Amino acid sequence: MEAIVLIGLLLGVCIIAYILGLRDQYIIEKALKAKLTREFGESPSRVYKEDDLDHLTGYYRKHQKENQIDDITWNDLNMDGVFARMNYCLSASGEEYLYYLLRTPAKEDNFEDFEKKVEYFRANDEERRKLQIIFAKIGRRIRHSIYDYLDYLDGAKDFSNTKHFIMIGLMILAGIGCFINFKVGFLTLIALMVINITTYFKVKNEIEPYLVTYNYILKVIYSVQMFEKAKIPAIDTELGQMQESAKKFNSFLRGSSILMSPTRGNSSGNPADLIFDYLRMALHLDIIKFNQMYKEIMENKEYLDEIITIIGRMETEISVACYRESVKDFFVIPTFDENAGYEAKALLHPLIPDCVENDVNTKRGLLITGSNASGKSTFLKSCAINAILAQTIHTVLGKEYKAPFFRIFSSMALADNIFEGDSYYIVEIKSIKRILDAAKTEGAKVLCFVDEVLRGTNTIERIAASTEILKSFAGSNVLCFAATHDIELTQLLNDKFDLCHFEGIVTGNDVHFDYLVKEGPATNRNAISLLGLLGYDENIVDNAQGLADKFLKTGHWD
Repeated sequence: MEAIVLIGLLLGVCIIAYILGLRDQYIIEKALKAKLTREFGESPSRVYKEDDLDHLTGYYRKHQKENQIDDITWNDLNMDGVFARMNYCLSASGEEYLYYLLRTPAKEDNFEDFEKKVEYFRANDEERRKLQIIFAKIGRRIRHSIYDYLDYLDGAKDFSNTKHFIMIGLMILAGIGCFINFKVGFLTLIALMVINITTYFKVKNEIEPYLVTYNYILKVIYSVQMFEKAKIPAIDTELGQMQESAKKFNSFLRGSSILMSPTRGNSSGNPADLIFDYLRMALHLDIIKFNQMYKEIMENKEYLDEIITIIGRMETEISVACYRESVKDFFVIPTFDENAGYEAKALLHPLIPDCVENDVNTKRGLLITGSNASGKSTFLKSCAINAILAQTIHTVLGKEYKAPFFRIFSSMALADNIFEGDSYYIVEIKSIKRILDAAKTEGAKVLCFVDEVLRGTNTIERIAASTEILKSFAGSNVLCFAATHDIELTQLLNDKFDLCHFEGIVTGNDVHFDYLVKEGPATNRNAISLLGLLGYDENIVDNAQGLADKFLKTGHWD
């Protein structure tokens, strides 16, 4: 009777724990749904921790293609910041695919299906939230990419179950031997169990680092069933593809709880768990399952990649839908025309609040002059980033955009390379050389952005070399936007480039910038005037201005 009562109590505790777990899950989902509803149309509220995005490059590195955005351009344009601004993803797969997409400009206008999906998710709140809740269950709490872990698995030794099955066979024989000679059979059985339990912990420590990979893979595969239950016709094609790939992992899923149980090896206080733990240790049940799952992963990596790709692509489409809603009055769908130059109206920088709008219309490239802080660099970055967004997420921050498909490069925010011993000038000319080399290869037209051409050397050599480099760009398959302080370049290159400028107006004790691009070369020279505004001695300011005026008249320094 007491045993029945005890069993009943244990059963009751398990049922209550299960119900409470369901209640907690319901509360979490309800809160997430309310948050997704409340924040749709707003900028992402996420605050990133130091290692939150360590996994980000995994999918990109495993899916390298020609003409992806290189590291120099990505860093020049602060594309990490652009990514964060449009990252509404709730799973690691979604984040990695969005990052990959932003680094992989399209080569042709194949955005029809992408556009349909993005606008569908933008217009259908309920369906979008259903999928986002599934993505949240997959999660993004992994330190490294699943592709890093797969490489880790690929480099592991070949796990075999042969020795474990031999030990289980010997235990069975020892158990049978108990009926023949109980003492010998029992002692042999105990000895075999002790050996297995002793070796268990060594093997367990070897497989423990791989379990985070298994856990994420299980979430990804189980999500296919959740997508099916969501019953969203718009993803039927994707669902069918995922279901076909998921079939390859049926044996991977069966019995996975033996290995992935949260109480495995822990003291849960549940007698049943305690007994099962000893069985696992004595028979190596979870190690055997681990090895079987390892084999399944190694044999079906391409199917796992397909599921992750589809999940990542779907969540990226939702992320772009959320981004568009957050900038709904300021974006346009790009038009691609191989006969166009670079034509855009009211372009904006995605990371600058209240950014001043600027128009662009050039087939020859732009040579941009103007003083520091007048807006040259921001203008260059706005044009570059929007060209990337046009060919990746089919979204431009502006009112019009028409251009061909480009291969996009920049040479802007460079620095000395102390590890390779390169000076700023060496780093700069190497950076520009890669653009010249790209122009010599077959492919789409190169669009490049160069800020302060060859600033790392003296004036005479800078002007001479910059002139020839920019002439080379203009004479090849390159559309170049270049900013410079060297007004001499506007005279040397006015037949090769369209000229424009930014200017600041010094009035009284202040300088005002309107950040609007204007046609022609800069006419105002206010660098010396700024010295006076900042409190420099009048003699320094006046003498400097006199020297400058004299040089402009005579062409000689006194």
